[in-house]
Amino acid sequence: MIDPDNTLRRNFIKNTLAAGVAVAVLPADNISSAETQPVAAGLIRGRKVRVAVIGCGNVSGSYFPTLVASPHVELVACCDIVPERAEKAAKKHKVPAFFPHIDALLAGPEFDLLVNLTDIQQHHQVNHKALSASRHVWSEKPLGITHVQARELVELAASRNVQLLGSPTVVASPQFAFMARMVREGKLGKVAAAHASYGHLGPSWSSFFYDKDGGTLFDLGVYSITTLTGLLGPAKAVVAMTGIVTPTREIQGKGRIQVAAEDNAMVILDHGDGVLSHIQSGFNYFSAREHEDTESTHHTLSVVGTKGSMHLAGYDWGPHGVDLATAESGGHLQRFAAEPGDYQWQYGAAKMAEFLATGVRPRFTVAHAAHVAEIIAGAHQSQATGMRIALTSTFDPVVLD
Repeated sequence: MIDPDNTLRRNFIKNTLAAGVAVAVLPADNISSAETQPVAAGLIRGRKVRVAVIGCGNVSGSYFPTLVASPHVELVACCDIVPERAEKAAKKHKVPAFFPHIDALLAGPEFDLLVNLTDIQQHHQVNHKALSASRHVWSEKPLGITHVQARELVELAASRNVQLLGSPTVVASPQFAFMARMVREGKLGKVAAAHASYGHLGPSWSSFFYDKDGGTLFDLGVYSITTLTGLLGPAKAVVAMTGIVTPTREIQGKGRIQVAAEDNAMVILDHGDGVLSHIQSGFNYFSAREHEDTESTHHTLSVVGTKGSMHLAGYDWGPHGVDLATAESGGHLQRFAAEPGDYQWQYGAAKMAEFLATGVRPRFTVAHAAHVAEIIAGAHQSQATGMRIALTSTFDPVVLD
């Protein structure tokens, strides 16, 4: 859907902080921030949601347990281009069928929802095939490697009367909700800037992170971009610099490979009204216990304003609390939102199944995911051209209640 008057963006400006100008425009139309399907579109009533998982590698080890535990899910099939992985996952999680290719999967037992955990470079193709076959889709990040691809998928889902959602789920955490309320209630005064940092020494279990159309922004920066746009509103423009610090990598089962995608990135977003945010991400960041350390409590994301500042303790995919200091409280940092609730970074597919079964929408939306895809595409274009890149997509404010 097209929003030529930018009415939805103005509504976000009214409710949060978005406004501003930019100079170079990506060749992409707006995706309406309103959900493209009514709540009832394609919902499943009176039975569990039949789920198929494609991509049975590293990440699936976190997804399968949440799907198995969901009262709304019936796992019916799994698929992987390495047949042994699909068979192993099927046996471990008691999945009745497994397949070596998506075409065979789509021709197999009936299912409602495809959970796409394939390599980054395969997301658009796999999502497109499933949506074309009128299946609901949950996609790991990103939906596609360009905004054009993301927009195409949103429009295809609408035409097939099915639902499409995608990772990351960071806006669903209680810590995000607390931070968003502080911004919206004016507790920080006029927000001026925000910063987020996420990095580690880089994965060694697969090469796709370093292949063309991979990179640290799609794998790591995407989390911070999602959180900051959720807090500050859609970005109006992006400026970025990216590079390769480590030109070769040692990959399990492949040996030494050449790195083709950025492993170091610095991104600046203009949210309008003078509000700027900065994201850095990389595969060359030493930390004592690496990013798997979910007990980490150091600040990874900060927002500052004229009357206060707040800092996220832990990563936004595994947060531990928010430290807030305001002029009203004397400027002393106090810890809030220390309880995790039921939030898990890997529960997006299970939450989508719950939505299909009950009609209760999660906080994360496809319009937000598509906007993030445009930002990353814009960051890559900015690096290639040296230009400030205007952004055209938008999304509604994250619903907190």
